[in-house]
Amino acid sequence: MAKVKVLMVCLGNICRSPLAKGILDSLVDHDLVEVDSAGTGDYHLGDRPDQRSIDVAKKNGLDITNQRGRQFTAADFKRFDYIMAMDNYNYEDIISLAESEEDKSKVKLILNYALPGENLDVPDPYFGGSSGFDDVYDMLTKACHNFVDKELNNG
Repeated sequence: MAKVKVLMVCLGNICRSPLAKGILDSLVDHDLVEVDSAGTGDYHLGDRPDQRSIDVAKKNGLDITNQRGRQFTAADFKRFDYIMAMDNYNYEDIISLAESEEDKSKVKLILNYALPGENLDVPDPYFGGSSGFDDVYDMLTKACHNFVDKELNNG
């Protein structure tokens, strides 16, 4: 059985998508599921996640310090089965690189797993205080649990 490959994508790949990767990593069997993260922008290539993301992850028992920022590319459509956009802006950026309907069908708004059909954004906590990171963590945790139940556990 081939591994299911999931890519979490936000803008800079230092706040939301590293948290989403860390959360989903904690919920899956790594023999069956591979999780990665990327950003649509090239602002933080090679950088560790934002310290506030690291802190909220640590507070919840996760270590995301080994992650490094990378940029989403069209090649990711070939590598991943699910491409989870953190917001509509990044969703559109990802879709603009799609070469086929199959590519487009892989792209999902992650919060639709928490609030189906709402097409809501995970707010970018970068310019806010640490409480925004807690809120994002809670949203992503619910979405990741529902993703696992619906897509990986054939629920």
